Amino acid sequence: MPSVMWFRRDLRLRDHPALLAAAADGELLSVFVLDPRLWGPAGPARRAYLARSLRALDAGLRETGGRLVVLTGEAEREVPAAARAVGAQRVHVTADFGPLGSTRDTAVEAALTAEGRTLVRTDSAYAVPPGTLHTGSGGPFRVYTAFLRRWAEHGWPAPAPAFTAPEHGWVDGSALDRITTAELPPTEPPAGMALPEAGEGAAWRRWRAFVDAEEPGEHGAAGYAERRNRPDLDGTSRMSVHLKWGEVHPRSLLADLSGPGDGPAALRRELAWRDFYADVLHHRPDSARDYWRPEFARLDYDPPGPALDAWREGRTGFPIVDAGMRQLRASGWMHNRVRMIVASFLVKDLHVEWQHGARHFQRWLVDGDLASNSHGWQWVAGSGTDAAPFFRVFNPTGQGRRFDPDGSYVRRWVPELRDLPAGSDVHDPSPADREATGYPPPLVDHAAERRETLDRWERMRR
Repeated sequence: MPSVMWFRRDLRLRDHPALLAAAADGELLSVFVLDPRLWGPAGPARRAYLARSLRALDAGLRETGGRLVVLTGEAEREVPAAARAVGAQRVHVTADFGPLGSTRDTAVEAALTAEGRTLVRTDSAYAVPPGTLHTGSGGPFRVYTAFLRRWAEHGWPAPAPAFTAPEHGWVDGSALDRITTAELPPTEPPAGMALPEAGEGAAWRRWRAFVDAEEPGEHGAAGYAERRNRPDLDGTSRMSVHLKWGEVHPRSLLADLSGPGDGPAALRRELAWRDFYADVLHHRPDSARDYWRPEFARLDYDPPGPALDAWREGRTGFPIVDAGMRQLRASGWMHNRVRMIVASFLVKDLHVEWQHGARHFQRWLVDGDLASNSHGWQWVAGSGTDAAPFFRVFNPTGQGRRFDPDGSYVRRWVPELRDLPAGSDVHDPSPADREATGYPPPLVDHAAERRETLDRWERMRR
């Protein structure tokens, strides 16, 4: 009996339980649905990366004798139609726990059920699926450290075997109304943007280079704990985009991080953060857009205006902030430490609500993940799961000096400051240096805005 494998955020052949389950059913048809509700809001960088990842998946499937059929339209119409066309009784997916994804899957399941067909959910995009772990009282976790302990105790299964070829062969999908991966809508990134290499093969090459680099001072997992907060160094794994599109499963990465050492332990904690935020969003889907702590909606914010535009374009006059915002526009990625700095600046120096920043990130980040993005912003804004966060107002100048000590990160992304004379402070250029280089003056007085932020917080509490 034919079956359908519906790919979504699981664009790989290795460690893929849903794909193995679909192949075990019978002849296999592999599809991806280009749903306008997801394609339209995605920024040009994310669309371009997704197109490249789909082409890589198609190439991998062709090596096993198959191909990826790309359908265009709303999933609740396209998926049942594909199953009907090839006589498949079962459609296999990796379970989606996001607000839109779970709603979409419920609609697809209803349409399939009406025709006597079944949607089979297997596995998830996480080491521990959202909704699995509970506190001693049976509720969801609200604190990361408690979640981390339970997550580590619970554990996760070993990686599944790699897919090779379906025992029963492939379904001929040529009769379906489809496009090829070469015919995807315009998918070029913005001019001048350099995207990372896409696909499962690229993910594993990146990971192996990172894990196997063990010499002292070399980029790699061994030095991750010491180097991960330094945007001037190549100290992070850069696996977030591959995890976003499921080109690699976190379970596979964790299998390489089972040994001792500060670096592997820090990497495990970062993967736990990803699972934690997915779990938080699963229990509170409204928190993708609204305040996880609703009282923070009463805080006095400023309306978006020219200051928000200056932040988006990297024209704030604070070098580490502008470097991060320009890195985002140029590469579709930003170092995580800098993400926290620029987020704090928007919310607590410019007094703009976090949702404006989250939307900008979600549009430009190639690795934009709804749960991690929304709750990362809420962590900075003080409205999320952190226990006592609001007093944490990052000083952008101090953060720059601490984490970019010789200014190489700023010089790379803010060319106006690249050739400052000896003795100049690249993280706090003098008025004369700013005038000579054309770099703008500071948009605000950080010390004054920090006091203003705390005053507004006190008013909210009263």
